[in-house]
Amino acid sequence: MVLPTYNEADNVQAILTRAGEVLAAAAPEGFRILVVDDGSPDGTGDIADSMAGEHDWVRVLHRTEKAGIGPAYLAGFAHALGEGAGYVMEMDSDFSHDPADLARLLERARTDADLVLGSRYVPGGGVSDWGRLRQLISEWGSTYARVVLGLKVRDLTGGFKCFRREVLEAIDFQTVRSRGYAFQVELTYRAVQAGFRVAEVPIVFREREKGQSKMSWRIAAEAMWLVPLLRFGRR
Repeated sequence: MVLPTYNEADNVQAILTRAGEVLAAAAPEGFRILVVDDGSPDGTGDIADSMAGEHDWVRVLHRTEKAGIGPAYLAGFAHALGEGAGYVMEMDSDFSHDPADLARLLERARTDADLVLGSRYVPGGGVSDWGRLRQLISEWGSTYARVVLGLKVRDLTGGFKCFRREVLEAIDFQTVRSRGYAFQVELTYRAVQAGFRVAEVPIVFREREKGQSKMSWRIAAEAMWLVPLLRFGRR
């Protein structure tokens, strides 16, 4: 599992502990969690290093600057594949995604899907602790991407996923252009275009309790103009 962090000192130890417990049960053959820290000034990387010293399943990749969630994931994916991972997962580090759901995503990837999405917008999924305006913006963003790209996937903007190794190898992930949350749209679009089976597992997304959100209007604007380019622009 790849876990990107920036100023998550309040969350990183707890999220690693809980995710490790879930994956130890779901993947008894072995697992690794890679923290990709973008030079957090609050000491997140140091806490992750301490956890790595205590647990052989924790790895830490230190990057020198905050460069966006997309490049952080790309670095993490390359590391995971280089270490021989058969499945690669991604999840937020602030408990917006419930670590307990990791087991369901992995199980589905092992049975009948190549890419599994934790989805807020299928029956059984949802969002808690958000105001109505934020919910509408999020729902509109996924609908916009779905219509423009001609896809049936309901939740294109979520960042809770499980890939089979073969998917990442086939979609040439290192050439993904997006840096913010449009990154998630681009990954799924490439997987669909390559003919892989995409499944959505219902999850409930929760607002973070500690730390600050990394979402910004710049990130949203990037998604607006990049989505049409994915379908109509030159590769």
